[in-house]
Amino acid sequence: MHEGHRTRLKERFLRDGLDNFEKHEVLEILLYYVIPRKNTNDIAHRLLDAFGSLSSVFDAPIEALSKIEGVGRNSATLIKLLPELSRRYLDDKYNSQSKIITNEIAGQIFVNKFIGRINEHVILMLLDSKRKLLFCGVVSEGTVNAADIYVKKIVELALRYNASTAIVSHNHPSGIAMPSKEDILTTIEIKKTLDFVNIKLIDHIIVADNDYVSLADSKLEDLIF
Repeated sequence: MHEGHRTRLKERFLRDGLDNFEKHEVLEILLYYVIPRKNTNDIAHRLLDAFGSLSSVFDAPIEALSKIEGVGRNSATLIKLLPELSRRYLDDKYNSQSKIITNEIAGQIFVNKFIGRINEHVILMLLDSKRKLLFCGVVSEGTVNAADIYVKKIVELALRYNASTAIVSHNHPSGIAMPSKEDILTTIEIKKTLDFVNIKLIDHIIVADNDYVSLADSKLEDLIF
């Protein structure tokens, strides 16, 4: 009976994908691959009851996941792997090395870069004189509430890649993408520092969930850029 249910759920996924799966069924089928002989339906429900939503399960700390009855270290590791794998997949699928990077394209790249990140991160994008991508990566990681922006590291990377322009981005784990006063002051500091080495900061993009705010496209453009 149990094995038949697993087979039917797998065949349904192969036929129809996950679109019509209930949230607990998504977790249930995922856990098949680390829990071969237990009823993963009950574990899936316990995870959703504990964390409230599918995305919250994937974003939960590994220590918290491991405390749920039936979830061992291997299961928790697999759950944590999914958001990271999603980010790498989108990074690779929408690789922008050969594209001209507009502010809109940059915004979407950054949204993808923050998938699965529950703490604040600062990501730097460097472009050449034709606005082709030279570098895009994390330069700072902070707590859930704050991240120190290492201006010296930003300048060092910009010089190393011989960049003409730079775009900085960071996430707001709170889910609100609006810039704070501190965000604005930090942007001004980064711009002034990069100006000294003839590299132009053209935007600071703030990401929250699947949304972002571009300071260059806001009313703050004349003040900062």
